[in-house]
Amino acid sequence: IRSTWAMLFIRLLFLLFSCYTFSCIGKMLKDQDQTLFLKPKDCPVVEGESRTVIKAFESVEQGEGRGARVRRSLGRPELRYLDPFLMLDEFKLLADPEVGFPDHPHRGFETVTYLIQGAFEHEDFNGHRGILGDGDLQWMTAGRGIVHSETPVVGSDNTLNWGIQLWVNLKSEDKMCEPSYQELKGKDIPKVNADGVRVNIISGEAFGVSSPIKTRTPTYYLDFEMEPRKTLKQPIPTSYNSFLLVIVGSAVFGANKVKVDAHHTIVLSGPDSGTHIEVTTEDEYCKFVVVSGQPIGEPVVQRGPFVMNTPKEIEQAFLDYYSKANGFENMKGWHSRAVKEGRF
Repeated sequence: IRSTWAMLFIRLLFLLFSCYTFSCIGKMLKDQDQTLFLKPKDCPVVEGESRTVIKAFESVEQGEGRGARVRRSLGRPELRYLDPFLMLDEFKLLADPEVGFPDHPHRGFETVTYLIQGAFEHEDFNGHRGILGDGDLQWMTAGRGIVHSETPVVGSDNTLNWGIQLWVNLKSEDKMCEPSYQELKGKDIPKVNADGVRVNIISGEAFGVSSPIKTRTPTYYLDFEMEPRKTLKQPIPTSYNSFLLVIVGSAVFGANKVKVDAHHTIVLSGPDSGTHIEVTTEDEYCKFVVVSGQPIGEPVVQRGPFVMNTPKEIEQAFLDYYSKANGFENMKGWHSRAVKEGRF
């Protein structure tokens, strides 16, 4: 009898240990990047013609915020606006307590912050607060009004904060919606590795894999890395406008085979001009983002952080902001922690 009970006890211990082990393995897999590896034969076939490059220009570095430096791709003289996109900045900030983007407002559009490297703190006047880390994404719909702060995390191990911020316009019917957030940790952004072509699918679709991000304005936002001597054919919905930012290295883009280097913006031919963008690397690695979206086709009036359809709506936005009303009520008595600490 004793031996029987001993065997049962040993089996129970083994079962408990097995459950614990599988639980740990499951947690480890969950915490790791969920990358889909594809062989060339498994990649979706892309048919039709590639779009062409109609413009390429250098994204010159400029000052922005408090002590920050950015390379602006969209929202500069060479490319003021590409419907539905308003601005795209690549930023690199040191973890300095006096550098960043302290308390400031937005109305009428969305800001998309994608942190490639670093630790960035976000806080708004509605009580939403958090930290973006390596590879993390925040898709913020400002709607009728938000006041927030974006600053490097002081005292972190990150000496460099490197990322991209995109501004996406909203249709007139969505401009006064309630503010909201969609946030993804880097490990939760869908990824594909297709024989030396890697992509983080921030929004939209690549290689048959879709992002969970839901966009009010239909948008593809894809972060690609390509090893030397590789070719990519990335589909673009035929009704979308599209542009690219080359971040590192160089590659040959479009049906007209234009070689473009790092820190340059590429504007592609417009809707109905091709089904995809073809990219080929030569002897160099290349990192770039492809941004494509459905044009809204409405008037755009922008004054600083407010984007509406008419001058009168812009005047009302400033009036609401300064009077702390109609979406800006929570400004009363609010300051971000960075401001309260005297950093700005």
